[in-house]
Parts: sequence; C-alpha cells; structure tokens
Amino acid sequence: MRLHRNLVFTVIDSLMAIFNEGEYADKVVARALKKDKRWGSHDRKFVAETIYEIVRWKRLYVEIAEVKEPFTRDDIWRVFAVWAVLRGYKLPDWKYFESTPVRRIKGRFDELIKIRKYRESIPDWMDELGVQELGEKLWTDELAAQNQQAQVILRVNRLKTTREKLYGILMDLDIETIKPEGYPDALVLKERANVFLTDAFKEGLFEVQDGSSQLVAALLDVKPGMRVVDTCAGAGGKTLHIASLMENKGQIIAMDLYESKQKQLKIRAKRNGAFNIEYRIIEGTKTIKKLHDKADRLLIDAPCSGIGVLKRNPDSKWKLQPEFVEEIKNTQKQILQDYSKILKKGGKMVYATCSILPSENEKQIEYFLQSEAGKDFKLIEDHKILAHQSGFDGFYMALLEKI
Repeated sequence: MRLHRNLVFTVIDSLMAIFNEGEYADKVVARALKKDKRWGSHDRKFVAETIYEIVRWKRLYVEIAEVKEPFTRDDIWRVFAVWAVLRGYKLPDWKYFESTPVRRIKGRFDELIKIRKYRESIPDWMDELGVQELGEKLWTDELAAQNQQAQVILRVNRLKTTREKLYGILMDLDIETIKPEGYPDALVLKERANVFLTDAFKEGLFEVQDGSSQLVAALLDVKPGMRVVDTCAGAGGKTLHIASLMENKGQIIAMDLYESKQKQLKIRAKRNGAFNIEYRIIEGTKTIKKLHDKADRLLIDAPCSGIGVLKRNPDSKWKLQPEFVEEIKNTQKQILQDYSKILKKGGKMVYATCSILPSENEKQIEYFLQSEAGKDFKLIEDHKILAHQSGFDGFYMALLEKI
C-alpha cells in the first residue's frame, strides 16, 4: 500500500481544520472531496475514511505520538504517521517521516489498548459518565460498537415506490442492499457508495436515515387524515417518514427554531413529493400556545448529547462538554413540560433522543409523569436501542398517551 502526496496533504489540512479550528468533520470532508476533480473513487475513499479514522481514534493516536493541543502542523504529521504505521503502510521517504519511531509506536499501542479510555479513544469525563449511567460491562460493549464505521442505510419513500422496487433499481446500478428484519422501510448497503448521485435519490425514492431513527415514526402510530406536530423537526428526516406513512393525507406541522433547517426540509419535501407539511418557526411561547390541545399525534425528537451516534459523528466526542450534557437535560425537561400541552386528549406522543444515557431518557419520562403537566399521561411502551445489540445507532423512544 502506497501513500500519495496530494491525498495525504489534503488529510493533513483537513485534520488541522477539525482539531484546531473546531470545524465539523462532515463539512471538512465534503470540502476536501471537491479539491481535485481528477480523483477517482479510490482516492476519495482514502481521503474521507482516513480523516474520519484519525478523528475517531484521536486520543489514542495523540497519546502514542506524544503531542498536545493546540497541534502544530508537525504534530499532525506525527499523528498521521502513527495511523499509517498501525494500518500497515510503508512510510515513504518524505521529510515528515524521517524520525518516525515505528517500533515504539507499535509498542505503545500494545500498552495503551489495555486501558479502555485509550483503546476506545474517549475523554475521561465521558468514560466516567458512561460507567456511572450504564455500568462497566454495558458501557464497554457499547463504546466498542460506537467505534465501528457507520453503515449507509436508506429509508424507502412509500409515497413514490416500495422497498422491493427500490431494491431492484439499486441492484441494476450494482448497488447491493440487505433488507433487515423488523425495519420495513430500510435497505442497508453491503458496500459504501455515493447514493446521492443516483437518479433514484434525485427522484425522491429514498432518504438516507439510520435504522434506529426509522423506528420513531412507526412507533408514533400515525394514520392518514390526522394532525401531527413534529416539535423539533430540524432538517426533517422523521417528518418526511411521517408524511409517507400518512400517505400525504392530513396535516403535519413541522416546527423548529432555525429557518435554515426548515429551508432544507422544504427542499427535501419537494423531492420526496410530501405536500401535507406546514412549516412554523418557534418564535416563543405564543407559537406553542396556539397549538394547545390541537394534535392527534406529537413527536418530541428532543435535543440531546448525541452519545448514541458517536459512530456517525466521531468528532462530537471532542466537541461535547460535560456542562452541555447537564444543560441539555434541563432543556429536555422544559420541552416535555411545554410541548406536551399540544396533544389532544386520547392522542399519542413519542419522546425520542439519539442518546443512550438513562438521565436523558427513562429518567426524563419518570420526572415528566410525576409532574403536573404529565399527570394525564400514561407510558404505553419504551425502547432503548443499543448499537452493540442492533448494529444501528443508539436511540431511545417512549410512547405515551394522554388519557
């Protein structure tokens, strides 16, 4: 295996932006892949996967390289050298690798992987929090799963096609997929591919959405003709799934704090052929009060720590801070108190997060049910999905009914 100078330089530039400038890895990778139009799929794959791998294993590689933040460019080269040695690359005769201690790198790796926080490359505080909330065994298993590369999972858009038809269309494009049991709208790619370039995507036959996330709309038990409110719609992955389950009949009110997110949702909805969505920016308590007792179904896809989706967003390990986790728990409490009032009597509500921490999930539901706002609600069922058990993202969802 050979290292090519222009590809490696792109990786180094990208890591500088992520580690030193605080840029998001997905945005940096997207920019990096546009750098040279002459690159083939193998080149693009090397750039994207190498950036993500080094971000994912940052703590382990930094410890082996014996460098500290903020990183100089030479520091990043040392970290890259650690990655290359551990991946079995023969280091080329470049000045950046002149004093690379290959044997020491391998020796330090063997020592450090005996310690979980290095082996799984995670901050001390997050490791301690995980053990505190989940216990040693469960946290260890989950962390290992969160360090696997995320699969590409599609959600079939029932407004335009069926899973069987989409399976055949993709097969004709040499994109092989698997139909996972228990996920009726999902197709899992056997090998990673840029599905966004396909006509099937441009025509709105599918969206990319993790399997766990696809279970949320199904749990909400929507029916055509209902009024459904999605209180934290964001760019609308779950909103669009709800629209397809409702067969475009009835009304979905998609709410969010940010107009930029709603613009993304509008573009996606047009491509999906979803025409029963009304968009509302949350400008304050008045926006919520206008909807009190109006919804047959209510989705609260709450903001959270994202500790269930580290495999998909490895840089969040380094951006997330313990103070934010505490703050977001208070936000979740308040959202449940305020938004639950939107539901009609006899209606159903789903509270969901992409976190696996009980303090953001089961504990929030317990607190809500014991509060004044929750006294008319009952818990029907809840599900905690762990990555090491499902193969998909870590998720939590609870279905409640307003009596």
